[in-house]
Amino acid sequence: LSTILASRHIQHYNGSTMPKLKTQENMIRTVTLNIHKGFTTFNRRFMLHELRDAIRASKADLVFLQEVQGEHSEKESQHEQWPDTTQYEFLADEVWQDYAYGKNAVYTEGHHGNAILSKYPIEHWDRMDISTNPIEQRGHLYCRVTIPDSGRTLHCICIHLGLSAISRRKQLAMVADYVEAKIPVDEPIIIAGDTNDWSGFPSRGFARRLNLIQVTRADSASTSRTFPARIPILSLDRIFVRGLRVQSSRALHDETWRELSDHLPIAADLELAHE
Repeated sequence: LSTILASRHIQHYNGSTMPKLKTQENMIRTVTLNIHKGFTTFNRRFMLHELRDAIRASKADLVFLQEVQGEHSEKESQHEQWPDTTQYEFLADEVWQDYAYGKNAVYTEGHHGNAILSKYPIEHWDRMDISTNPIEQRGHLYCRVTIPDSGRTLHCICIHLGLSAISRRKQLAMVADYVEAKIPVDEPIIIAGDTNDWSGFPSRGFARRLNLIQVTRADSASTSRTFPARIPILSLDRIFVRGLRVQSSRALHDETWRELSDHLPIAADLELAHE
């Protein structure tokens, strides 16, 4: 089962790892990142505290996270810096007023999954099982948020797809089925996460089916390559949008990010299209 927790206090963090911060009121800064359960590549170091600082410094309004550790009794006992709260609560602390978490993988020591952190009210949430085999437990997390200044509804889906091409095609089809059944075609949507899709072909077909725009160019190393973080050669992480204009987007290749996870984040400044 998935779960959602929320708190209503917001405190803004002063810092920046992105270009000049948006100034228009209808701009939405979005970041997606596979946090690798708070560890660097090969689990060498636990970096959740540094990761929280970096995500805060991005000044994102919406954060789509994959491989968030909801609970792990063994790791908690091994690392002194392990937070007293869940990882998604720790990351959201006093900056993102609402947050949602959906369990994907459940095991004896605990569980991990996707999370969405939002500076806007989350009015509804849902989690869909998109597992295609008994080995990989996968799901997508859906949140319907309200943009306070405009009262507009924004639909958000955080995805983490499987390692095989067959699984990814099936999972993208399931997500597309969900969007077509649940989300009005005239309302804005953001779908973001780790697609594990290095070729880009399934993602392009998925985007065409739903009339989505991919915010980064798959052929541009400077804007799209996110894995492995130290020497990024593959474009695995993506943000798709509909009903929003892309003002800027890029993979965050700053040296700081290369030390925090095995993936780099993708960030985008998005503008709500006029109704």
